[in-house]
Amino acid sequence: MRIKITPGLLVLAIIVLPACNRQTGQEPDLLPVSMERTGWLASDEIMEASGMQASYARAGDFFIHNDEGEPIVYAIDESGADLGSVTIVPAKNRDWEDITSVPVANGRWLVVGDIGDNQARRKSVKLYFAEEPVTGEHDRYSGRLDLKHSLSLTYPDGPRDCESMAYDPAGNQILLLSKRDKPARLYAVDLETALTEANAELKFLGTIATLRPPTSKDRFHWGGRTDYISQPTGFDISADGTEAAVITYRSLYRFRRESDEDWLSVLQGKPIEVVGPPAVQNEAIAYSADSKAIFVTTEKKPAPIYRFKFTDVEKK
Repeated sequence: MRIKITPGLLVLAIIVLPACNRQTGQEPDLLPVSMERTGWLASDEIMEASGMQASYARAGDFFIHNDEGEPIVYAIDESGADLGSVTIVPAKNRDWEDITSVPVANGRWLVVGDIGDNQARRKSVKLYFAEEPVTGEHDRYSGRLDLKHSLSLTYPDGPRDCESMAYDPAGNQILLLSKRDKPARLYAVDLETALTEANAELKFLGTIATLRPPTSKDRFHWGGRTDYISQPTGFDISADGTEAAVITYRSLYRFRRESDEDWLSVLQGKPIEVVGPPAVQNEAIAYSADSKAIFVTTEKKPAPIYRFKFTDVEKK
C-alpha cells in the first residue's frame, strides 16, 4: 500500500489516502495518516544525520549522530533544537549508520552501530554500548560518555553494507537489515551475547522482499539515484514491540506485529507504505518513547524533521 505526500510548508495534514495492492495496483481501502514537519536540525555540527533514537530517561528528547567523524552523540528535541552532545570514549566513528537502545539491569544503554560498509570489504563491524546520557548544567547534554562495552560482529555469508539496526524487545535481540542486497537480508545477535562477548557472528534470519522496487515514474523523478531509493537506510522497532518502521530514500514502511509473530515473519508480510517525507536522503528514523509517533530526518542539509502518526483505525 502506498501513500503520497508532497512537499510543503510546516503544516499538519490529516489525509485519507488509498492503500495500494503491489501485485494488482488496485486500491481496495483507505488509510488516514498525519504528517507534520516539526522543525529543522539546528546544530551546525550535525552534518550527515544517519541514525536517531528516542530517549527513555527524558520524554521528547532524541539522540542522533553523524555517519563519520568524531564519536559524538547529539541531543535534540522534535523541533530539532540543539540540546548539546556527548562524546563516547573510547570509540571510533568509521561509519556510524544507526543507533538503538537496549535494557540493562540498571536502566538502558545506547547502542551505536558502526555498521556501514559501502564496498562490502570490512572483515567485521562494530557495536558501541554506552549508558544513556542525562542532562547536566543548564539542562543540556555535555561531556564524556564512558564506553561500557563494544562488540565486533561478522556475517555468516561475507561482508554486507548495512545502515539499519533496531532492538527487538519481543525476541530480546539486535536486528540488522542489509542495504544493498536485493532483497534485503535480516540478521540478528541475541542481547545476552551482544552484552557479554567481544566477538560474535550474526545469525542470518532470512530475506525481506516487501520493499517496493523502483518504477518507471521513479526513474523519471530520481534519475541516477533510482537504484538506491528502495534500499533500507534506517530501521526502528517501537518500545512496546507492536510495530516496526523502515525508511528508504523514497518511502516509509510500517509493519504491525501480532503477539505471537517473530520479526522475520512480520517484515515478510505486507507493510503500509508512505511515499515520503519529501527530503533528499532520508536515513534516520525513530519511534517516540511512547510508540505513538515516528520521526524521520535526512542526511542532507538543511535537514527537516517529520513526524508521522497513524490513526488507530487500522490497528488490531
